[in-house]
Amino acid sequence: MIRTLLRVLGHEYAQPVRRTVALMTTTAVAEGLSYALLVPVLRALFGGNPGDAWPWLIAFGAAVVVYAVLRYGSDLSGFRVGTTLLRGMYHRLGDHLARLPLGWYSAARVGEVSVLASNGVLQSMSVIAHLLAPFISACVTPLTVAVVMLVFNWQMGLAALAAAPVVVAIQVWTGRAMAAQDAERAERDHEATGRVIEYLQAQPVLRAGGRTGERFRLLDDSLTELQRASRRTVLSALPGVVALTFVVQAVFTVLLVLGASLALGGHIGAAEVLAILVLAARCADPLLSLSDIGGKLRGARSELVRLDAVLRTEPLPEAPNPVRPTSHDVEFDSVTFRHGDRTVIDGVSLSVPQGQRLAVVGPSGSGKSTLLQLLARFFDVDAGAVRVGGVDVRVVDSEVLMSQIAIVFQEVHLFDGTIEENVRLGRPDADDAEVRAAATAARLDEVVERLPGGWSANVGEGGALLSGGERQRVSIARALLKNAPIVLLDEVTSALDPLNEAAVHEGIERLMAGRTVVMVAHRLRTVQRADRIVFLDGGRIVEEGTHDDLLRRGGRYADFWNMSVASVVQ
Repeated sequence: MIRTLLRVLGHEYAQPVRRTVALMTTTAVAEGLSYALLVPVLRALFGGNPGDAWPWLIAFGAAVVVYAVLRYGSDLSGFRVGTTLLRGMYHRLGDHLARLPLGWYSAARVGEVSVLASNGVLQSMSVIAHLLAPFISACVTPLTVAVVMLVFNWQMGLAALAAAPVVVAIQVWTGRAMAAQDAERAERDHEATGRVIEYLQAQPVLRAGGRTGERFRLLDDSLTELQRASRRTVLSALPGVVALTFVVQAVFTVLLVLGASLALGGHIGAAEVLAILVLAARCADPLLSLSDIGGKLRGARSELVRLDAVLRTEPLPEAPNPVRPTSHDVEFDSVTFRHGDRTVIDGVSLSVPQGQRLAVVGPSGSGKSTLLQLLARFFDVDAGAVRVGGVDVRVVDSEVLMSQIAIVFQEVHLFDGTIEENVRLGRPDADDAEVRAAATAARLDEVVERLPGGWSANVGEGGALLSGGERQRVSIARALLKNAPIVLLDEVTSALDPLNEAAVHEGIERLMAGRTVVMVAHRLRTVQRADRIVFLDGGRIVEEGTHDDLLRRGGRYADFWNMSVASVVQ
């Protein structure tokens, strides 16, 4: 468990973790040794001169004080190290998730990452703060007491030590028996979380289609399966709990019978027997708690294994000697990209000179948005190369590459904060005048003026408190503030009303001015103003040229254009 924890976090945390484990072990030994002083105390009290117990009572009190100080120190160390590990885990997980390719974030992983980043991290990192000390105490303190028994009477000491391998065997057997059930419960938990998120996100569509009853059944089935998996997990743990309880009670009974037999035979005093039985009874509770602690440790270990699997996912590689582009032209050189078994881009070659605009059109699923993602290096190509300024994007430092590119997506995501905070994401060090200028150019100032809070108005989670057109204006203002030389546009006006579309188009024109632009578009005037147009179908370029040339050819683009014109007229 500790080795896995250190592998996940990194060995820079090894020293404080080992120091904490050593302190907790010392505390558990001190607890067992303090109990050992009960033997001479009870021997003196039941002897001919009870006054002889005072020195032992004082020693017992001193031992308790030492144990209390050690316990305070070990608990404090556990909490501090646990907090440090938690902070380190969140930083490492966040940094790693930000470096993973976009294709890793499939819909199935939404619930998984959500659970992992919240409950999973807390559960796995709480081991040091909350579980390690009780676990070490439950293991080490009874062993220490058994060794003490061995010193006072070897027969009873051996009887107590004989229980150790049996307890270990029960714990190992229980862990193996529950592994499958724990895995199933975790899988059902992630599935249920994903269903809840899916159900909440799909409310508008479900209500419009009158399908809420069906979706309720899907969610209910998922939660029912989770309940059944939880019940099976509890039931599978019962044999281990019963077996451990039986062993502890059996050992105590053996010690009682053995102690009575030894006392009756005159081999040991009644005081020693009583003291040893008190020690044995005191060790019963921590031993019985091993079932509960073991279950929690298994749960934490499962989350830790899942965290390890995520952190072992390879991010896009960074070049050891990165090159910085000196110009801002764009080139796709025989690019091929596959997603699973499907070839999304198949041998595409095209170039966009610096300062010019390229429009990419074509049917849905033809690979248009994938071209933008390859240029921004959300993925790496399987063959060929994508170049910016003549430099392969794979040898450009990722931060440098992203500083050269401003992206405006069709679906805009805003963070839960103010409008100004969301605009400043484009360039956090911009002054107020630059932020206001970018907002004016994107016509975001009109939105700010009519909102009650103005620049301090909260946009809500994901920008939910703004309309689609308003969110798009924030996105354009953010891109304008970034002032990157390359602009990528992905269907930015496909779902806007005429008023917002006009405002967004005005902002887009300002954003594109003097920059290298690659746009995926269906709107007529956006496509018409491009310096060059490529028609993509099935991941291949089937036509390319200027707007007028393509219309004269009467091919696929002309058909697309005529259908677009017809839809506008209607």
